[in-house]
Amino acid sequence: MDRNEADDWQEPIDRGRPSAARMYDFLLGGNRNYPSDRAAVDELLKTAPSSRELALNNRSFLIRVVGHIARRYGIRQFIDHGSGLPTQNNVHEVAESVHPDARVVYVDNDPMVLGYGRAVLDESPNAVILNADMADTPAIVAGIKGRIDLAEPVAALFVSVLHCVPDRDNGDPKAIIERTVDLLAPGSVVVVCQLVSDDADVRDAVTGLMQQQTGGKWGRVRTEADVHRFFDIDRLVIEPPGLVDVTDWYPDAQAPARQASLEWIEFGGLARVV
Repeated sequence: MDRNEADDWQEPIDRGRPSAARMYDFLLGGNRNYPSDRAAVDELLKTAPSSRELALNNRSFLIRVVGHIARRYGIRQFIDHGSGLPTQNNVHEVAESVHPDARVVYVDNDPMVLGYGRAVLDESPNAVILNADMADTPAIVAGIKGRIDLAEPVAALFVSVLHCVPDRDNGDPKAIIERTVDLLAPGSVVVVCQLVSDDADVRDAVTGLMQQQTGGKWGRVRTEADVHRFFDIDRLVIEPPGLVDVTDWYPDAQAPARQASLEWIEFGGLARVV
């Protein structure tokens, strides 16, 4: 894996402050997390007891959607925004199982994600991790140069990350998606899903908890209508089966059990760039 000086710099890991990436890792049963992350998850489960099943279902969706994109659309280039900590069946592994020459750029700025990601990707010549904020489109464009050919179809993934983005200025989720779509060639696809709830009390409680626990590195739990608005962009055509609870997006026999309670879900889908 090649690097540049900007990629090599990263903030130290704050073990006393939970991070969304490490909390997600713990929910998936991983071991790349600290007591602060586990304590934060314990608090989260009091308000949203289905969070562990939700995380597993979301991971299953990511695996299915990457395989679907590679097979159905023949796409060999992937940009995974807010990729999180590596686990089993990462994007590059799923894509390479269909197209051995598939290229993947992971985008994240969590210092622990960068450290572990680089260690995992050292053995994969066609996958790299870029130290960048997913809202910093110019930095991403600069970082993918020579790795991703924007004249050819690309899959842009925003899987379970946009709830970490606040609604302000150029960093709001729809603006990020619009800037990304502007870069993509026809035949590309965009995948978006995020945490939603139709219960205002749940939205407020989880948003407040995560804002406090992560030191403000959080956006908000949104509604299904918000996600529909994210896709209301010129050149985007939503593909079947539409925008759904990701558990219902082309489920397969490998999908984990459904959530016992539905206080919140991961909601989204896939759109084609025309």
